[in-house]
Amino acid sequence: MRPRRLRRALALAATLCVLLPVAAGCGDSGTGHAQGARTPKTPAPRTTSPEDLCAILIVKWGRDVYDFGKEPYGDYQNQGLSNGQYEILLDVLKAAKAERERHGADAGRNLMRRQAREKCDDRYRDGGPGPNPW
Repeated sequence: MRPRRLRRALALAATLCVLLPVAAGCGDSGTGHAQGARTPKTPAPRTTSPEDLCAILIVKWGRDVYDFGKEPYGDYQNQGLSNGQYEILLDVLKAAKAERERHGADAGRNLMRRQAREKCDDRYRDGGPGPNPW
């Protein structure tokens, strides 16, 4: 085949694959109805563990206060925290600020992340805070 005709044939094949992927033999409809068809590729559902969510929230709100001097938004419930998580936040912030005075801002941030993880892991070690989550 000449180069010009080859380019045209490739362009036509590419166009067909975009417009009609299954009919052109370039893809999978994902319906699973045709013989030999593959199942659709959908991501598996993900959940965030309670201890991970706790640590994420503590570090997020802690950084707002620690790095930017922001006052906490509303009360702890407006921040999406339980009372126990808010207590963790206050403890972690106190320790991080003291660490910043002794060893600098980065040391305080590192301590905040580490303590948030440790305290949240402890809080949820047995599956949750107890019958009353607040």
